[in-house]
Amino acid sequence: MSNTISAPPSLVTLRNEIDRIDAEMHRLLMERGQIIDRLIAVKGSQESGSAFRPAREADMMRRLVQRHAGILPLDTVEGIWRVIIATFTYVQQPFSVHADLSAGDAMMRDSARFHFGFTVPFLTHMSASAVVAAVAASRGDLGLVPAAYVAGAGAWWDALEPETAPKIIARLPFVERADHPADLPVFVISRVSSDAMVKEVEVWSVHVSGWGPQAANALPGAVTCVAAPDGAFDGAALLISMPAGTQFETVRQALLKTGASIRSAALVGSHATRYRVSAGG
Repeated sequence: MSNTISAPPSLVTLRNEIDRIDAEMHRLLMERGQIIDRLIAVKGSQESGSAFRPAREADMMRRLVQRHAGILPLDTVEGIWRVIIATFTYVQQPFSVHADLSAGDAMMRDSARFHFGFTVPFLTHMSASAVVAAVAASRGDLGLVPAAYVAGAGAWWDALEPETAPKIIARLPFVERADHPADLPVFVISRVSSDAMVKEVEVWSVHVSGWGPQAANALPGAVTCVAAPDGAFDGAALLISMPAGTQFETVRQALLKTGASIRSAALVGSHATRYRVSAGG
């Protein structure tokens, strides 16, 4: 029996393997581009509307995270995937990303570039309302606004209430973890066909009277809320996010028990449930 131990591969051999994999990845990206060419032709005859498919993107992102393993950081995989998707979507149907910088420049730019890359035009505004207006005036642009309330911003989400207005279609980052490199919570606003939306979390624009700490604390635990002053001293305009399984009537009854009452309510969008992973995952 031979006791010969196989020699480890040489550096040249390993580098050749890396070159082979790099070439194959490039070939596959070009092949993906060829399929996109065919997709553009098919969509031109079978489908109209925005090229964005939030439900499909959320499903693809979940599968990517679930199958990922090894030493390559998830940040890198997520970033590469997001740039590929955004760029090929742009190739199908050119669009711009409008961003509200009123809460700060650097973090919003990080979020935009991480999720959409550098090919997609990036246009800046100094209020969420200006972003909504720009998206409303466009044919298929996206808007990014902070998911938390910015002092002085007002109830910008009121402009999403009309049936023909753009809606909230996503919340980023989709993959949520403590060490995310683009961790500013933002809502994505655009016009997307109803069948392309993911409706795991509904987002409502709600105007209430009798708003205060007691009413805020009465909201069901899974419900999140952004509040802006609304005219009367005890009124508020709310942007309420309700996960699947939560009924709007539950929110209404919770507020009524505190003496608050809902004056109006309108569904202004929906998005996927965020995919949470542990830090470093």
